[in-house]
This record gives sequence, structure tokens and C-alpha cells, in this order.
Amino acid sequence: MTPPVPRAITSATLRAVEAARAQDRDALDSAAAELALLPAEQVGRVLGTVLRLLLEQAHPDGLAGEDVQAVLVRCARANAGWLPGLDVGTLAMLLTGALGVHEMAEQAPPAEPAAVARHAPLLVADLLAVTGGAAGDYLAAALSEIAAAETMELP
Repeated sequence: MTPPVPRAITSATLRAVEAARAQDRDALDSAAAELALLPAEQVGRVLGTVLRLLLEQAHPDGLAGEDVQAVLVRCARANAGWLPGLDVGTLAMLLTGALGVHEMAEQAPPAEPAAVARHAPLLVADLLAVTGGAAGDYLAAALSEIAAAETMELP
């Protein structure tokens, strides 16, 4: 049985991704608001892991800077028209953070939970269109990976 916080992250993320796919601003805002109320570190870790898994699936032979830029441009263009306040800098930070290459991560202020909750589902929806996968499968894989890592960290 999944603990309450991961279950809530999964539920809100699934709704946010569906809203992004449907370009439904109200539904995205509602799901993102719910995500933003959950523990930011856990939400960020789950969404970051999902993004990394999707990027790896979409680019099995390795990921170059041009590939990351292509995802960023494609996602920004697809969403700019229907989503006011789209922040390309947040999209870029989420992509590079998911890959563990966010420059000067220690010096940069952490992204606001609301910005992460609103922008990460856009990237997930974009990458799902490329991989053809299901959001629930990637969320389950991310939660399993996180749980395994946490188990290994225990003494």
C-alpha cells in the first residue's frame, strides 16, 4: 500500500498532466495548487525522477545539450499560447535539475513549489507524447526507485 503523501503526489500529478495534455488552465491550476501544498522536497524528488526517466526513455542513446534544448523549446511553444505566466526559466531549471546538471544549484534559490507544480506537468506531458508511455507507469517507477534508494541509505 502506498503511503498517503506519495499517493497524493501521484493523484495530483496525474490530474495535472491530463490538464496539460488537454490545455485546460483551470484544471492545471487546481491540480498544481494541490501539489504545491504537499511537501516540496518530496514533490520535487518524485517529479524530477519522473522527468529523468522520461528523458532517458526518449533518448536511449544518450542525451546531448541540443536534446535538452529541443525539449525546452517544444514544450514552451506548445504551452505558451494557452498558459499565461509560462516561465521558460523554470522549465529549463526543472530539466537540468532532473538530470543533475543544474548549474550553481547551491547558489540559485530553490524554485517555488507553485512554479514546480505548474511547470513540471507540462514537461511530463510533452515527454509522454514522445515516449508514448503512461504517466502512472512513470510515477510508479519513480516511487519504486526512490523507495529503493531510501532503503539502501538506511544503516
